Amino acid sequence: MLIGFSIRSFLLIDRLDLDAETGFTALTGETGAGKSIILEALGLVLGGQASRAMVRQGCEQASVSATFSVPVDHSIWGDLADLQVDAGPDEVLTLRRMLSATGPSRAFLNDQPVSSATLVSLGDALVEIHSQHAASALLRPSNHLQLLDRYAGLEPLRDRMKAAWETYVRTRSSREALETELERAREQHDWLRFAVSELEQLAPERGEAKQLLAQRSALMQAERMTEAIGELNTFLCSKDTEDSLSKAARAADRLVRVEGLDLVDETLAENARAACDAVERVLIELAEAQSLSNALKVYDLHDAMALERIEARLLALRAVARKLNVDPEKLSDIHADYVQRLEMCDAETGDLDRLKREERDAKADWGAKAERLSAKRRKGAQALECAIMKELQPLHLGRLQVLIRFDPLEDDESGAAGLEKVEFEVETNPGSGFGPLRKIASGGELARFSLALKCALADIGGAQTLIFDEADQGVGGAVAAAIGERLAHLGNQRQVFAITHSPQVASSASRQWRVRKQDSRTGQVITSVTHLDDGQRLEEIARMLSGSSITDEARAAASKLLEVA
Repeated sequence: MLIGFSIRSFLLIDRLDLDAETGFTALTGETGAGKSIILEALGLVLGGQASRAMVRQGCEQASVSATFSVPVDHSIWGDLADLQVDAGPDEVLTLRRMLSATGPSRAFLNDQPVSSATLVSLGDALVEIHSQHAASALLRPSNHLQLLDRYAGLEPLRDRMKAAWETYVRTRSSREALETELERAREQHDWLRFAVSELEQLAPERGEAKQLLAQRSALMQAERMTEAIGELNTFLCSKDTEDSLSKAARAADRLVRVEGLDLVDETLAENARAACDAVERVLIELAEAQSLSNALKVYDLHDAMALERIEARLLALRAVARKLNVDPEKLSDIHADYVQRLEMCDAETGDLDRLKREERDAKADWGAKAERLSAKRRKGAQALECAIMKELQPLHLGRLQVLIRFDPLEDDESGAAGLEKVEFEVETNPGSGFGPLRKIASGGELARFSLALKCALADIGGAQTLIFDEADQGVGGAVAAAIGERLAHLGNQRQVFAITHSPQVASSASRQWRVRKQDSRTGQVITSVTHLDDGQRLEEIARMLSGSSITDEARAAASKLLEVA
């Protein structure tokens, strides 16, 4: 329910803070005092259209906020979770709308930025406005089926029927998917058979192409290694090399043996010996290198035939891959997929038959539940028609006839909601024919019908806060008193606000707010709201009875009305 309402710099309202209570609250005041402005402000915070013209003249921005206490089991908490809004059942909800005189409007929920569309969806669950100009959720045809199911207590059966429909949809989708796959396989049957035959002859293995490329690379390296070993042996084992080194060794030995070298130059003999030793080391190293080179000759790393086989296999894999327009690495997986599709095409249709049976059973189950729900809906509709008609009589709408019309849905439209759609219709005058609620001509009739409908549906949930705008328009006396009684009755179960010019309606309220215009210190006209005490309330109802000049008779009549209420 609404527990607080604040308005800042909105049209004629400078600053307004209201604390709301349970029960029935009447808003009264002279025509033009600004009652509609309060309703407009509330509509704005519930997601209504914003305009810069709503910002009070001379102000930079306007704001409207409304705070609600919502039961833990209310469906709105699930909606907030779906919207990823951080709010829990242990806290209140504050909806706020900020208007700028120069920029765009902004919307907030518990100080978290949200879209105005979010406020609309939440507002519909929190507040119902019944007026000549604001269509109640009760009057939207899209809500009528849900209202009927709630009234008749059919929600559990509807949920079971919906679950049966979802099961049917799943089995139907599975059957359609399998049929599509089978049809595609049949269309490609001949090509698949050829492709599978070719792949079976090729017998590609997973990762084979990558492995063959690595082997080919290794074999090509081996060929170069074998060539290098051959060249090494050729040079190291050359007879010319050995002869030249032997001759060099003998020449160095003769030089060392010459007498008197140290007499010619003291370093000559030393260098000669060093040269002789170096040549001997070269001969020794040459012999070792020849030995090692001969040992390498036993490794014939180049296998020309193996390389040729690998090249041929790679060419075969690539040729088939090009034909199938796939990577050679994918040939093994493609083979398995084609085999499966071909087997599906050639196999018996056992799976398809099973899915068809499951689909038929699921549809039959849904149909039985939908038929049962439809029958109960028609029975519930008769009871609801009688309940609404009973409420219309004292509201001076006894000439209205109510009909809940059932329209069957086509096969492609029926489903989770059942076999039909429903709409509440009325006949305003005998013989004029039934038509939709939204086509009721008189705004006063529409407001009173909303009240009657809401009274008939008072026990089935919905928004906890109800607002009626001049439901008493064009009536008085006993009819106005009946309207007040029904608003008071609703106030025992919901939070009810009513904008009224009727003293009978106002006197039926638990409390009363007076709306009036007055001049501010700056000379501007402002709208204010006062919570009336018992004495002020008596004076206000007396004013409503007699006009601007309040007489003792009017006060007495007002007192009588309050006593009766």
